[in-house]
Amino acid sequence: MSIVLVIEYEMHDEQCGEFSSYEMALAELQRRAELPWDQSPNRCPCTSWRSCQREYEIVDYDVSERPWRRVKANPILQVSADGAVWGVDA
Repeated sequence: MSIVLVIEYEMHDEQCGEFSSYEMALAELQRRAELPWDQSPNRCPCTSWRSCQREYEIVDYDVSERPWRRVKANPILQVSADGAVWGVDA
């Protein structure tokens, strides 16, 4: 089995990067947590972005299969007008 970690924002079916390690994916989320919620890449793509929020997950995919098989998803970070909130897996 060959695993790739992907940061996903499932509500808008958006992949936000592929990473070879959990530490690299977590570092990217730490970077995003420091950015304003209403600016790219945190600003939601929907028309109601002012009241929406990003809920980032780190998802493990088995890339030895086609299509990739989702193995595990870890909710990690939520970013909204209220700020950044880390999940229990962070």
